[in-house]
Amino acid sequence: MFDVQEELKKLPAKPGVYIMHDERDAIIYVGKAVNLHNRVRSYFRKIVGRGPQIDQMVRQITRFEYIVTDSELEALILENNLIKEHRPKYNTMLKDDKTYPYIKVTTGEAYPRILFARRQKKDKARYFGPYSSAQAVRSTIELLNRMYGLRDCARALPRDFGKERPCLNFHMERCCAPCTGNVPEEEYRKRVDMALEFLSGHYDPIIRDLTQKMTEASEAMEFERAIRFRDLLNDVQQVAQKQKMSESIGENRDILGIAVDTSSPDSDGVVQTFFLRDGKLIGREHFYMTHVAGRKKPEILSDFIRQFYGGTPSIPKEIMLPCEPADRELLEQWLTALRGGKVTLKVPAKGQKEKLVELANTNAGLILDKDRERLKREEGRTIGAVKELEDLLGIGSASRMEAFDISNISGFANVGSMVVYEKGKPKRSDYRKFRIKTVAGPNDYACMKEVLTRRFRHGMDEQKELSEKQIDSEFGSFTRFPDLLMMDGGRGQVNIALQVLGEMGLTIPVCGMVKDDHHRTRGLYYNNREIPIDRSGEAFKLITRIQDEAHRFAIEYHRSLRGKAQTTSRLDEIPGIGPARKKALMREFGSIAEIMEADAERLAQVPEIPESTAEEIYRFFHKEETE
Repeated sequence: MFDVQEELKKLPAKPGVYIMHDERDAIIYVGKAVNLHNRVRSYFRKIVGRGPQIDQMVRQITRFEYIVTDSELEALILENNLIKEHRPKYNTMLKDDKTYPYIKVTTGEAYPRILFARRQKKDKARYFGPYSSAQAVRSTIELLNRMYGLRDCARALPRDFGKERPCLNFHMERCCAPCTGNVPEEEYRKRVDMALEFLSGHYDPIIRDLTQKMTEASEAMEFERAIRFRDLLNDVQQVAQKQKMSESIGENRDILGIAVDTSSPDSDGVVQTFFLRDGKLIGREHFYMTHVAGRKKPEILSDFIRQFYGGTPSIPKEIMLPCEPADRELLEQWLTALRGGKVTLKVPAKGQKEKLVELANTNAGLILDKDRERLKREEGRTIGAVKELEDLLGIGSASRMEAFDISNISGFANVGSMVVYEKGKPKRSDYRKFRIKTVAGPNDYACMKEVLTRRFRHGMDEQKELSEKQIDSEFGSFTRFPDLLMMDGGRGQVNIALQVLGEMGLTIPVCGMVKDDHHRTRGLYYNNREIPIDRSGEAFKLITRIQDEAHRFAIEYHRSLRGKAQTTSRLDEIPGIGPARKKALMREFGSIAEIMEADAERLAQVPEIPESTAEEIYRFFHKEETE
């Protein structure tokens, strides 16, 4: 038995990481401390004003553990790794796990290529980015290859000189075809250097060069060439036009803004980031931070910096912030070590830099306001619809709903589907498919009885294997029983469900989704009566979505089984008959019936069929005659 008060006395006065567990032994919070003894003990003192979310977390702590480190910096790194691994419930979390695209120039190769990359590796290549738009990266790569005639193939040059003919890009004048061996490495390098200049933001020389070539081609009445140069010029100018940030900002910087919603305990925060590279705005992105209630902006920014920059290889020299983050000096040490060069966190107080931070703050606020309205609408569609349904049926909770449907065609390949909705949203990880084992022919009631029996039997077996503390945690979908069963039908389907639940000693509300003559939901069947429902209400829309989803899921499974059945035949049951021999037999005879009529001698005339296999095929189809 873990005695919290006794364990608090044993805490060392050293830096480290502490890990809080709840009654299910799940990790609910990870934190770092300069002094573990003081920091962890502070959670268990009666402190006023630390916020309802922290109070709620403390009430759930049943035990804690800690790891001692040599320094606070080591504690920060370990804390960051543990948060990423366990994603604790009460840590402020970065919602977005995005990887941003880069442009990679393989300068370590004799004949370099320009490639799309998701990761920045420690190799001999040069990387540009990250960029916020993958499409913009691909368009830029295509433009550069077209403009400078660079290769995009994977041939190893110069080893593969002349081994294959030039590809279509050469004939379309999009590649200078270094694979032929006719392009000296020095000449190709000049092309690559011009592309690197372009990627570095030096557009003016390229624009002048393209303008001159276009004019010369036009004067020489080579209008097709002139049009090609004109199109390239337009593409370059469009790329250059997107880079509107003033050169006076200079170098590589990220600009962060933050907005926090304090209207409810479940509110989020938004961090807006502008990416500046070589003084140009290459992209912007916003990120949501969860569990921000009761936390101040410096703490949230500190959490964001650790989680975001701990997962991206592109760390700028300077990060401009609206306020000083918690543990500023420690974060600078950590970022400097990650980057391999000095990183500074700055809070600009005046000038253009301050205006940029203010702009990022304004954008974060706008996103949060817009999202607040979206969440309000979403809440009406989900949680609001669930509450409306609870009131309609007079039940305490419908937080978790499970809906079932049966699909078959004249009794062929009976299948069942189970879809799960939690708080009005589909939980697809808990969806399940059932292939009916005990019912032959079209009998939906019997099929439904089998599906429900298997579903709850499996759940009860799982519960026996788990302790009571583990139920309703992260374990299998069968372990968690629904608050409400939604049956795709009226009285008959509801009675089947009630019969199964009664045989298993379970008490779960069961509701039927009754359809009209046009196969549209007209009401709910509950407690032996049909309850009318407002077709314009959110509950009706939710029920319709659940019904459609259960039907779609069952139909898709049935369709997949039909597809498999159509690609198999009795030939697959014969030893020694694989895809090639089956194809040869069908090509020769045209149908299974013709193969069945053939004798072993005729079967052996097929080149791909050995005599022994021909006899095996004949015996398979005539075994009743030979027995």
